[in-house]
Amino acid sequence: MARSLWSWLGGCLLVSALGMVPPPENVRMNSVNFRNILQWESPAFPKGDLTFTAQFQSYRKFEDICTSTTLMECDFSSISKYGYHTLRVRAEFEDERSDWVNITFCPVDDTVIGPPGMQVEALANSLHLRFLAPKIENEPETWTMKNIYNSWAYNVQYWKNGSDEKYPITCQYDFEVLRNLEPWTTYCIQVRGFLPERNKTGEWSEPICEQTTIDETPSSWIIAVILAASVCAAFLLLLGCIALVWCIYVKTKYAFSPGNVLPQHLKEE
Repeated sequence: MARSLWSWLGGCLLVSALGMVPPPENVRMNSVNFRNILQWESPAFPKGDLTFTAQFQSYRKFEDICTSTTLMECDFSSISKYGYHTLRVRAEFEDERSDWVNITFCPVDDTVIGPPGMQVEALANSLHLRFLAPKIENEPETWTMKNIYNSWAYNVQYWKNGSDEKYPITCQYDFEVLRNLEPWTTYCIQVRGFLPERNKTGEWSEPICEQTTIDETPSSWIIAVILAASVCAAFLLLLGCIALVWCIYVKTKYAFSPGNVLPQHLKEE
């Protein structure tokens, strides 16, 4: 509060002494996933409300991006992602202008990598993870931060819910499986983008917590026993079928071909 008061008094004295409009204060770039927002604060000025003009240097000349705005920010997302850019902003009141305040900005180096998206599915005593790289401002829907940088990976950390011990891993692909977890236990997972070549990390995602279940897959010895029993049952069934067919064959043969029938003249004697 005291600092703001002194700043306001200083601005008033400067205006009174020199008749100048004071320049914007605390000029900085807020850039996440190439959404580049130049921000500043209005200086103390007793004559009235100020407006602002913001520009960037293109091919040795400056071009307006925001003119006579009353906002304290200007969107520079349309500038090239590569190379260094000089941005500047000034304050205005009627026909008076402040000095420019310049900053240098390189989007591909300076932008912050926002948190990736993540989907988690519990399957038995494992968690299956799917990562979604952050999308880029002012680009087609299918473009993500992975399309800009040559190297891309994910830093993942997971922990039992309620525990402070975290287990970090690095994933090169958009899928990962956390195996051999404790059954019926809730685990929390976070992910962030990582650029190995630049040794640059992004922002962590919000934790997603999911409970594991139990592995209901039969063990190998149970499968072997079931398989052996099935083979034995099939063999016994086959033997039964063979015996039944043989009995039917014998009875049919006896009925249609009786053996040792006496001639008629012998039966009369």
